[in-house]
Amino acid sequence: MRSTFIFFLCIFFSTHGFSQTGTVEGYISDADLKAPLYGASVNFSNTKSDNTDQFGRFVFAAANPGQYELVVSHIGYKTEIISVEVKANLVSTINVNLKRTNLDLSEVKVNGKRSSALNTISAVDIQLRPVNTSQDVLRIVPGLFIAQHAGGGKAEQIFLRGFDIDHGTDIAITVDGMPVNMVSHAHGQGYADLHFLIPETVEKVGFDKGPYYASKGNLATSAYVEFNTREFLNENLLKFEAGQFNSQKATALLKIFNKETEKNRQQFYIASEYSSTDGYFESPQDFHRFNMMGKYNTWFGNQSQLTITASTFDSKWNASGQIPGRAVQSGMIGRFGAIDDTEGGNTSRTNVSIKFNKQWKSNWKTTDQLYFSRYKFNLFSNFTFFLDDPVNGDMINQKEERNTWGYTTTAAKSYLLGNKKATTEFGAGFRYDNIMDIELSKTNRTTFISSIQKGDVKESNAFVYINQDIELSDKLNLNAALRYDHFTFRYKDVLAGMTGFGKQTKGTFSPKLNLSYAPDQRVKIFLNNGIGFHSNDTRVILDNAANDILPKVFGTDLGVILKPNKNLILKTAIWHLYSQQEFVYVGDAGIVEPSGKTRRMGVDLSARYQFAKWLFADIDINLTKARAIGEIKGEDYVPLAPSFTSIGGLTAKAKNGFSGSLRYRLIGERPANEDNSVQAEGYFLLDAVLSYRIKQFDVTISGENLLNRDWREAQFDTESRLMNEPNPVAEIHYTPGTPRFIKAGISFHF
Repeated sequence: MRSTFIFFLCIFFSTHGFSQTGTVEGYISDADLKAPLYGASVNFSNTKSDNTDQFGRFVFAAANPGQYELVVSHIGYKTEIISVEVKANLVSTINVNLKRTNLDLSEVKVNGKRSSALNTISAVDIQLRPVNTSQDVLRIVPGLFIAQHAGGGKAEQIFLRGFDIDHGTDIAITVDGMPVNMVSHAHGQGYADLHFLIPETVEKVGFDKGPYYASKGNLATSAYVEFNTREFLNENLLKFEAGQFNSQKATALLKIFNKETEKNRQQFYIASEYSSTDGYFESPQDFHRFNMMGKYNTWFGNQSQLTITASTFDSKWNASGQIPGRAVQSGMIGRFGAIDDTEGGNTSRTNVSIKFNKQWKSNWKTTDQLYFSRYKFNLFSNFTFFLDDPVNGDMINQKEERNTWGYTTTAAKSYLLGNKKATTEFGAGFRYDNIMDIELSKTNRTTFISSIQKGDVKESNAFVYINQDIELSDKLNLNAALRYDHFTFRYKDVLAGMTGFGKQTKGTFSPKLNLSYAPDQRVKIFLNNGIGFHSNDTRVILDNAANDILPKVFGTDLGVILKPNKNLILKTAIWHLYSQQEFVYVGDAGIVEPSGKTRRMGVDLSARYQFAKWLFADIDINLTKARAIGEIKGEDYVPLAPSFTSIGGLTAKAKNGFSGSLRYRLIGERPANEDNSVQAEGYFLLDAVLSYRIKQFDVTISGENLLNRDWREAQFDTESRLMNEPNPVAEIHYTPGTPRFIKAGISFHF
């Protein structure tokens, strides 16, 4: 079936020969790992540019005969300059092995066709920033802030581009191609718990903002983030860390099997992590998490790649929850105290993924991935204390079990239209979530009181897309795409006595149109336009017969990335996002809050500068205006939408083994309700990491909140009632942020 499909597409997109011109093609690999290098920048005599694909390949066709120079570079590798002769009607083949070296911004090119403006920034950041937790990895995205408000085991609340994304309603997150977000989740739509990812295994982070990419579907409205774990280990790692608040963490990355021949490269490694802490609250969190991952990767020549990945994690914790400001001000509790310290929960997830990449002789490239995930979730929360139940309190329990299956296939080919390069990609796939016993109930942690919601969900998403890249000139590139998603929502409401499933179906088209112009290696201008969407919770759709099942988000970005000198990279963009409808399922209360139409606009600015071979600086500044459409002016604020954020810092990497990083995080005050009469406080934090390498050992000490600021991590304008209070009170409820926290670690590489 697939062979027939590719055969006919080969005929349809057959290339045309051009007399008196030649072709240069090549293969770029990592000199140490002997594996293809994806995303390397290849510049052809300063007139054309390309990026290597997942097979490490590049091609320049329809080149006039003559002598040329190829400049091959990749962030974190030594640049190679190679002479190549182009002969009429012949193909010149170049193979290049790039050697790893320290980051040098002077060798970074910004005009690659496949690499976006933000991808270049992220590739620099992953080389420089210390990564200690999966949260640190998320913060690679410029302008993204997170907040934890229910112990260390719950997914973080995310803020980006004027969105309070909650736990993932408007950002699509994947790890090695497998979706992290949980649709129709017991705690909220798109819930993205990234804690199964071991930070030390992360090799690359791909991301971009806006709904502009056909391969990204549901929830990819404000941005997408794709984490890629290491394909091969250079060396084994044993690491132990300990810090205040009875915090410990042990990590291991070990090569179990490693073999290399002329035609085959394969490796199997395992990674594991165990972490525990009591936390800084008066009531210990008793947090424990165990992670395990195994990855087998093999290359057959440089034409085929098979990757099998399996991982599992389990965590449990207690939490002190959010506290009302009035309780702290009156002295009823301390800043790190609790009204109800019996919150907490446990969660686990097991993943299996099989992925196969193939470079066919017909020049088609195909990718097939099959994945499965088994997930359990159990959370106890109390946000309103004694508002609804003065006797037992308002604690709720949210829980579910689910199995998720998915399959994705893509086929892409590059060819010539006239003498200009074009690439066509077809993609298709499905995802099926079978959610069992999804429940919201009243409880006091040990005793069940009553059910609020209970049932089973079956949700499927089938999709297909076509993505077309066309080189309009050596400097101008056009990308046009169209995606179609079809959803089937099924829900059986057990409390309503349903014996069968209610059903609703809906489909949506998502067109994209993007332009990029790169006049030389120092400048790239881009204009992105696209429509995306986020689906609503299955229970909401069937319970309320909602018309806007798949509300759309319309986006535009206009920006530029440039290198005014060899040591400076700048990226800036002005952007606009219009949301057709923002239905938000509030899992804490089991209700729907439709927030209507919204408009968000803003400016992003990023800069990366190298002062010396060993000293780097970075800064990101994000200004945003978020407003509801159709509301009275002054009462149209979007609650908790960040209006000003900034992150930045200095990173030093010296030859004598010392390295260090000093970083800040800044978020301004923002409205906590629609009329801005209540505000969430901003904060400024300073963190640092210092490391020293002695032969095979790394000794590290790190500090969070070095200035020991009193700050609020998560904040909500909530109505609650304390015990013996006669009337409810609406005010800011918050989770206090970490005080100064110091930890040390030692790593052994072998």
